[in-house]
Amino acid sequence: MNLDQIDGKWKQFKGKAQQKWGEITGDEWDQIEGRREEIVGLVQERYGKAKEEAEKEVDEFMSSM
Repeated sequence: MNLDQIDGKWKQFKGKAQQKWGEITGDEWDQIEGRREEIVGLVQERYGKAKEEAEKEVDEFMSSM
């Protein structure tokens, strides 16, 4: 799934992402609105992952959508 597709299906993506990354609040997902770098940053922050690891995890998740 590319970023254009995420913009069009944000609610669907957001629901599945909330299941995967439950430490990120609904309000934070609303603020992110599909911006990959912000998703990566929050995954890094909440789960204590290195940037490269968080990027890979987010990219894999996006690809699976």
